[in-house]
Amino acid sequence: MYRDNTRVVNIGGVKIGGGNPVAIQSMTNTKTSDINATIEQIYNLEKAGCDIIRCAVPDMETAKALKEIKKAIHIPLVADIHFDYKLAIAAIENGADKIRINPGNIGGKDKVRAVASAAKERNIPIRVGVNSGSLEKEIIKEYGGVAAEGLVKSALLQVKAFEDMGYNNLVISIKSSDVLMCIRAHEIIAKQTDYPLHVGITESGTMLSGNIKSAIGLGNILYQGIGDTIRVSLTENPVQEVVSAKLILRTLGLRKGGVTVVSCPTCGRTQINLIKLANEVENMVQDIITDKELKVAVMGCAVNGPGEAKEADLGIAGGKGEGLLIRKGEIIKKVPEDKLLEVLKEEIFSELAK
Repeated sequence: MYRDNTRVVNIGGVKIGGGNPVAIQSMTNTKTSDINATIEQIYNLEKAGCDIIRCAVPDMETAKALKEIKKAIHIPLVADIHFDYKLAIAAIENGADKIRINPGNIGGKDKVRAVASAAKERNIPIRVGVNSGSLEKEIIKEYGGVAAEGLVKSALLQVKAFEDMGYNNLVISIKSSDVLMCIRAHEIIAKQTDYPLHVGITESGTMLSGNIKSAIGLGNILYQGIGDTIRVSLTENPVQEVVSAKLILRTLGLRKGGVTVVSCPTCGRTQINLIKLANEVENMVQDIITDKELKVAVMGCAVNGPGEAKEADLGIAGGKGEGLLIRKGEIIKKVPEDKLLEVLKEEIFSELAK
């Protein structure tokens, strides 16, 4: 079901589905029981643009810690539960805005029913999570291995089990580290259900490989109109997950606002340290959250730079020991090389303040 037509689910005030903006999720990697460290990391994620945060809840101490964490943060809190249904109930009682469980490892039907009952009482959504590593043996046997069709079947069976209990406040997640399998699974399930879908490539890898896999997988799925929330899973500081997710959504036209940086790949004409400069500019703007859209170009050649940067709102083009400040293709002034970053920063914030 295309995202405009999926059901609307309210996660602690953030509505997903039904044409609402695709929400960005991430997950803390602190010990959730370390309340101060977890709150600090969530603050950093909020600043980066995270819409919904998930925390691991491996024990009862952690479930109780959610109460204090929830009081301090400003975005919805999702409790990630495995194996013990009592942790899910405790998380709900301590303020979680949503529960993520895999019914296949939470226990028998009575235990799943107890979680559904507690969630229904407080109108808390449940995310039904299925991934290629936790697929039921019977389904693997049926399809001759892990397959996209098997992921979909497993998820829909779990959804039906909840529906049979009278509970339908659900979000579905079907993930695989196999990018093509993940794409195919979402294409199949979107035709069979109108529940909102949380999309991600699980175990995607480090900053480089994880971003490439996620950009291809999420980009393909989202471009087809599928997906209501996303997470870019990286073996990295979770803030980078949010930065990457924002860029994927902006590239697809699914999120407006923010500063986009474009830069040339360097060549033999480059006479400044463009790689360093471009990274400094990107790091400088990544935390800027604004409804305005600003395109900034970082070019290494004063010969072609102004022409190449003409589609940008602002730009700099390097020369030998100096560079040019450019606004909408027009050269404004020459700037010493060591002042380029400072001057560009002033121009960016001046433009955003208008």
